[in-house]
Amino acid sequence: MWVNPEEVLLASALWMTERANPYFILQKRKGHGDGGGGLAGLLVGTLDVVLDSSARVAPYRILYQTPDSLVYWTIAHGSSRKEITENWEWLEQNLLQTLSIFENENDITTFVKGKIQGIIAEYNKSHDIREDDDTDKFKEAIAKFHKLFVMPEEEKLVNYYSCSYWKGKVPRQGWLYLSINHLCFYSYLLGKEAKLVIRWADVTQLEKNATLLLPDMVRVSTRCSEHVFSVFLNINETFKLMEQLANIAMRQLLDNKGFEQDRSLPKLKKKSPKKVSALKRDLDARAKSERYRALFRLPKDEKLDGHTDCTLWTPFNKMHILGQMFVSTNYICFTSKEETACSLIIPLREVTIVEKADSCNVLPSPLSISTKNKMTFLFANLKDRDFLVQRISDFLQQTTSKIYFEREITGSLSSSDDEVSSQQGSVLSCSPQRSALSSEGDSDRQFNLNDSRVPTATQALMTMYRRRSPEEFNPKLAKEFLKEQAWKNHFTEYGQGVCMYRTEKTKELVLQGIPENMRGELWLLFSGAINEMATHPGYYEDLVEKSMGKYNLATEEIERDLHRSLPEHPAFQNEMGIAALRRVLTAYAFRNPNIGYCQAMNIVTSVLLLYAKEEEAFWLLVALCERMLPDYYNTRVVGALVDQGVFEELAHVYVPQLYDCMQALSVISTISLSWFLTLFLSVMPFESAVVVVDCFFYEGIKVIFQLALSVLDANIHQLLSCKDDGEAMTILGRYLDSVTNKDSTLPPIPHLHSLLTDNGEPHPEVDIFKLVRSSYEKFGSIRADVIEQMRFKQRLRVIQAIEDTTKRNVVRTIVTETPFSIDELEELYTLFKAEHLTSCYWGSTSNPMSRHDPSLPYLEQYRIDLEQFKVLFALLFPWACGTHTDDLALRVFRLLDHNADALINFREFICGLSVMCHGDLTEKLKFLYKIHVLPELHHEQEEPDSACEAMQYFFEDITPETSSGTSCLNVQHSVFCVVKKMQTPDYRMYLRLWNQETKAKLENMKDLPKLNQSQFIELCKTLYNMFSEDPSEQELYHATATVTSLLLEMGEVGKLFCSPAHKTDEEDEDERIAVPSRSKQERHQLEDSSPKDTATSCAMLLSDDDTSVSSYSVLSAGSHELQCEDIAEDTVLIRSGAAAAGHHGRRGGLPHSVSIDKDWAITFEQFLASVLTEQALVQYFEKPVEIAARITNAKNVRKVGHQHMSLSDYEISLSG
Repeated sequence: MWVNPEEVLLASALWMTERANPYFILQKRKGHGDGGGGLAGLLVGTLDVVLDSSARVAPYRILYQTPDSLVYWTIAHGSSRKEITENWEWLEQNLLQTLSIFENENDITTFVKGKIQGIIAEYNKSHDIREDDDTDKFKEAIAKFHKLFVMPEEEKLVNYYSCSYWKGKVPRQGWLYLSINHLCFYSYLLGKEAKLVIRWADVTQLEKNATLLLPDMVRVSTRCSEHVFSVFLNINETFKLMEQLANIAMRQLLDNKGFEQDRSLPKLKKKSPKKVSALKRDLDARAKSERYRALFRLPKDEKLDGHTDCTLWTPFNKMHILGQMFVSTNYICFTSKEETACSLIIPLREVTIVEKADSCNVLPSPLSISTKNKMTFLFANLKDRDFLVQRISDFLQQTTSKIYFEREITGSLSSSDDEVSSQQGSVLSCSPQRSALSSEGDSDRQFNLNDSRVPTATQALMTMYRRRSPEEFNPKLAKEFLKEQAWKNHFTEYGQGVCMYRTEKTKELVLQGIPENMRGELWLLFSGAINEMATHPGYYEDLVEKSMGKYNLATEEIERDLHRSLPEHPAFQNEMGIAALRRVLTAYAFRNPNIGYCQAMNIVTSVLLLYAKEEEAFWLLVALCERMLPDYYNTRVVGALVDQGVFEELAHVYVPQLYDCMQALSVISTISLSWFLTLFLSVMPFESAVVVVDCFFYEGIKVIFQLALSVLDANIHQLLSCKDDGEAMTILGRYLDSVTNKDSTLPPIPHLHSLLTDNGEPHPEVDIFKLVRSSYEKFGSIRADVIEQMRFKQRLRVIQAIEDTTKRNVVRTIVTETPFSIDELEELYTLFKAEHLTSCYWGSTSNPMSRHDPSLPYLEQYRIDLEQFKVLFALLFPWACGTHTDDLALRVFRLLDHNADALINFREFICGLSVMCHGDLTEKLKFLYKIHVLPELHHEQEEPDSACEAMQYFFEDITPETSSGTSCLNVQHSVFCVVKKMQTPDYRMYLRLWNQETKAKLENMKDLPKLNQSQFIELCKTLYNMFSEDPSEQELYHATATVTSLLLEMGEVGKLFCSPAHKTDEEDEDERIAVPSRSKQERHQLEDSSPKDTATSCAMLLSDDDTSVSSYSVLSAGSHELQCEDIAEDTVLIRSGAAAAGHHGRRGGLPHSVSIDKDWAITFEQFLASVLTEQALVQYFEKPVEIAARITNAKNVRKVGHQHMSLSDYEISLSG
C-alpha cells in the first residue's frame, strides 16, 4: 500500500534489506516470517507490541533514497510479500528509468514524493474514499485490531490503551483494544502470544478498585471467568469508556437498539490528542450530552454543543456567581460551582436579543440575553465571547424558523402582561400551548377512544371537585393562601416560568409543599415537560385521534385497570375522569410501543390528571417514563429492579445494622418495587404522597431513595426484632399508612392500603413534611452522580440475571422434548443467542427488532433468520458438508419454520438438531425425505404441476369430495387443475396446511406426499454430498448408487400402474409446449422406451453444472446399476437450450431438461425399504452424533475468530 512519504533516519535499525537498486530499498522487519530471526527477532517482535509499532501490521516496507543522501523516505508498506512485491515491480517498471534523467537530487525527491501522493489521491478518488477525522496512527491501530482478532470491517474500534493483563500470577504487558461490541487484549513477549476477546454483552460485572500490589486495576467478570487489567496510563478515562460500551451492550440486550455513530460531530482540531478516534469523540460527546440533559431535565434528543466558565449576575442577591454556561441546539443553561447556589435554563424559543455589552475591568467580556417575558441575563468573564455569540446566533436562526412554522399552527407565541395577569391560576403564562388548549377551536375536538359521547376534561380534574365558599375559610385554607403568596413573591424576585432562577430558596418552598392550584404547573416546569409540550404543539391531539378506536394488547390492559386507578377519589368515580385517563394512557401506548402500558402507570397518571390538564398530564407521563424513571415501565420493569439493587447498596452503606436482617428476610426486594413504581402513591395516604411527588419532580429519584431510607431508619428497632417477612411488611405498612399531611385542604380520602391492613392499634401519626425534612438531614448527602454509577453496576447484574432466567426457562420448557441434556441445551442456547447478537453487530438481511422482542414469551424472544441459521448449521449439524451445505440449510430451515415467518425460534432449531443427532433411522430418513418433498421456493421457471403428488397431499382438505366411483386418477387430475391455475404457488401456504395436518393426527408414513423426479434428484445430490468427508466414503457411495438405481426402477414400475390410459389432445399439446426444443428422435425415444431405458436417462440428470460435487451416479444402460464416476462440474449430459436458460435463472435448482418425467414418483415407504437393503447406509443413519464435540468446536471457532463468514460476504467486504 502506498503511503504519504515519511522521513526515516536509520534505515537498517531492526530491518533487513531484501532488494535494492540505486533509488529504492525493499526491507523486511526482523523477527517476521518463518526464520523468526532468533533472539533478536523475538526482542524486535516484543518491542513492536509494547511500543505500538506499525511494523506489527506491515512487516514489509519500501524506502526511497537518493545516492548521496543519508535521509530515507518510507513510500510504501505491506502486510505480505505479495503486496509489497507488486509495489516494487511498479517502481522498477515505471519510475526507475525516469529518475536517471534528472540531474538534481532535490528534483528527484520532489518528483518521487509528488508521484506517490498523486497515486494515493487517484486511488482515494476512484474508490470513493473520503477524508475522515481518524489520524494515520489510529488507522494503523484499526488495521492491527482487525488483523489480530479476525474482526470484520463493520466492527469499529473506539480506542486502545497500553496495560498489563494478569494471566494467572504473571502480568502480560500489551494493548487493550476497546471496540463497540468487544473488549480485546493482545500481548507478544519473547515469542509468546496472548489473546483475549470478550463480548460486551457477556460482561456481568465491571469494577475499578485498588489493592496494595495493584493501586489501579480494572476487573472484568463474565459468567465463567474473571480478568484483571492494571498499569494504565489513564485508568479513569479507560474505565469510563468501558462502562459506556458495556452500557450500550446492555441497552441492546434490553430493547435491541444498536449503536449508530453520530456523523455530525465538528472536525478534529489540530492540537487534539493524536490517538483520539472519531468514534471515541462521538461517545465522549454522548456522555456529556447525557449528563447535561439529566442536570437540566431537557428533552432526550438535545445535544450539548459546548460549555465554558463564566459568571452570572444574579439580581436577587446582587452578586456575580461563578459557574459554567452550557450551549446546545435549543437551550442556554447555567449552573453555579456551588451546586445549590443557582441554576438557570433559557430556551432559545424565548430569547429575543443576544448582544455583546461593553467590557470593563469590573465586567470583562459581558454578554446580555433578553427574553420575551422581559427578563435580562448578564453573563461575564467569557473566554471566547465572539465565537460563543456566533454559535448562539446560528442556533437562534434555526429556532426562529421553527417558531414561524409553529405560529402558522398555534397563533402568536407571545402574551402581553395583561393577558398573563388575566389567566387565573396560571404560572407558566409564557407557554402558548396552555392558552391554545382552552380555546374554543380545541374544545370542539373529540378525544374519545370509544363511540359513546362523554364530557372532555378541559382543566385539571381536581378543580372540578374542589368547591370553595367564603364560609369554608379555615386555618388550613389560610396556610394554603400563605403558601401561594410565598410562591408569588418568589416569582417576583426570581422570575416566572421556564427562565426562573432556581436557587436554594426554590428548594425550600418545594419542601414546604406546593399549593394545590399551582402543583400541576410547577410539576410541568421542574420536570422539564413544559419544554417538550412547547416544542410539540398539537402532538397530543393528533396522537389521540390516531389511536382512537385502535385495539391491541396494551389497550386491553388499560381497559382492565381503568377502574382500579384511585377508585377512592371522586374524580375517578365517573366517566369523565375514566375517559381522560383512558385517552392519556392509550396515547402514550401508541407513542411508545416498546413500553405500551405497564401496571402502576395508571396510578401515577391518575394523580397527574388530578393536578394537570390532559395534554400536560401526557407530557408529564412522557418525562416520567422516558427520562426521570428510565426503563421502569417496560415489560420487565428493569429500571425498578436496577433501583432496587441501588437501594440495597445504599441501605448497606447508610443503615448497616439493619441491612443483614432485611436481606435475610428478603424485605428490601419486596417493598422497593411497590414504593418506587408508584412513587409511594400506592402505599401512603394520597394527600401525603403528592408531597413526595412534589419533591421528586424537583430533585429526581434521589428523593425516593432518601425517603425509603428514612422509613427504614424510623422503624429500625421494630424491624430488627422481626421473625419473618410478613411481620416486617406489616410494620412498614402501618407506618406508611400513618403518614399524614395536616396542611392538606382536601377532604379526607380513605386510603385503600390502610383499609386492607388496618387490623390493630393505629400507629402514631407521622407528619409528611417532617419525614421529608428528616430524609434530607440524614441522607441528603446522596449524590445524583453516585446513583448513576450504582445504576450502571446494577444494570449489568439485572439484565444478565434476566438473560439467565430466560435461558433457564427456555431450557426447562423443551428439555422433555429432546434427548439433549440440560447442559447441552444451555450451551446450544448460548450459541443461538450469540449468533443473533453477531448479526445485530455486523448486519443481517432481516431487522433485529423483528428477531428479538423481550415482550414475547421466553421461547420467542430470540429468533434467527436464514443467514444466521446457515452459520449454525455449518457448525453444529452433522449433515453439513462441502459446498452443498447452504442449499441443505435452506431446505432444513424451510421445514423447521412452522409458522412460515422466515424466522425460527430455539425450540424449532433444537427440534431439527435433535432429529439429526439422536433420531433413529426412520426419523432421520423421514426428516431427509421431508426437506426434499417441500415445493421449490421459485416457481417462475417451472411448470406448476411438477410436484403434483406433493400438492395432492397439501390440498387434501380443500379438494372437493368425489363420488365413490371416481378413481384416484380423477382426484389427482382435479388437484392438477387447481394447481395449474396458480401462477406462483406459495410454499408457506403448503407448510401451514402441512402443519395443521400434523397437529390433527399423528403422522403416518402413508401420509407423506410422494417424491417427484426433480425432488428425487435433489435428494440424491444431498446424499452424495453428505458422505464426502466420512471415513467410509466409497462404501457409502456404492450403497447410495445401488439404492438410487433401485428407486429409479421402482418409480418407473409405479408409473405403469398409475399413468392415465389416454391423454387428451389438450394435455398432449401442453406437454409439447413445455418442451419446445425436444427433437423428434428424443421424444420418440422417451415415449417408447422401457422402464429400464427411461431410468437410464433419469439418472443422467444427476449432473448439474451449478453444483461442485465431484461424484455422480450414472446408470449404465447395459447393467442397470449405478457406478460412481467423476464428472466435471460443467458437464451437462442431456439438456436443451431452453432448459439451459431456465437453469441459470435460479441458484441450486434443477435444470429444465427434457428428461423430467412428470408421472414418475416414489413413496417414503419405498425410500425407507431401499435404504434398509444397504448395511453401510443403515449404520451411517443409525450412528448417534455426539453434540458436545460440535459445541466445543463451534465455541473455539468463535474464540479464534469469526470464520463463519460466507464466501460471498467475504468478497463483498473486500470489494467494499
